[in-house]
Amino acid sequence: MDNVHCGFSSTVAPVENGAEYPAGDGLVDAFGDLAALPVEVEERRPTCLRCRRPQKVCLCPFLPSRPLEVSTCLYVVQHPAEESRVLRTVPLLATCLPQGKCNIIVGRRFSEEKHPELAAVCQDSRTLILYPGPKSQNLEELVRCQDVGSTNHNVIIIDGTWSQAKNMFLKNSMFHFPKQVQLNRTLSSQYVIRTQPSNICLSTLECAAVALSVLERNDEIQEVLLRPLKALCSFQLQHGAQIHHSKEHLLKTGMYDKPMPKNKRKIKRMEKLLADHSICPR
Repeated sequence: MDNVHCGFSSTVAPVENGAEYPAGDGLVDAFGDLAALPVEVEERRPTCLRCRRPQKVCLCPFLPSRPLEVSTCLYVVQHPAEESRVLRTVPLLATCLPQGKCNIIVGRRFSEEKHPELAAVCQDSRTLILYPGPKSQNLEELVRCQDVGSTNHNVIIIDGTWSQAKNMFLKNSMFHFPKQVQLNRTLSSQYVIRTQPSNICLSTLECAAVALSVLERNDEIQEVLLRPLKALCSFQLQHGAQIHHSKEHLLKTGMYDKPMPKNKRKIKRMEKLLADHSICPR
């Protein structure tokens, strides 16, 4: 075969079905023409600098006029998957509290070498971790019996789905140092635009609101912190969002339309969900 060489021809590319396609300089010209086309830049909606919501659905009217004065310091340990969620409650919580009173630490695994500040907080005798379990003590009883309300406490809250929170608690040994507490107040979640395992399971903001109101001995704190959450859910429902019933409610009413799990562990978890509420941070 004569005149065979590597590279592009300066005239035309191989013929297919009788059609000739530009190659070499012609191909470069074609890409050049494409590159010269104007790029449409999507305009971002104006965002409120305080609540970080689009201005049309700004939540500032529902936020406290000034940050709440609290002595308790929160440490929200957040699973990385929560960062990408649009409708998060932790940013609202942080906006309502003074700087330094709501510390957000993102990650799955935490060590003393990489997170010395968090490790120090976990080893502090004043620190409590909000996580249910057989070793957990009712926070209200703790405040009433030991008069912990007179102490400036740190409270660690794990932010993520229930399975993510459980995994983070079990695989981070530093979370086993603080005293475990849980909430026993009867409160149905107002976070109706996200599915909860049980009717009495709460969002991170709701857990923080109840814990702060107990430790600070001020029920008004809970009311103030829940106000922007209720407004957020109301806005979303007005713009097409649907109310998300808990898995417990769907199972008990026969409305659960997803395939039942085949994994024995997941089946037991669902049976437990129907039988009691011990898996929820109450």
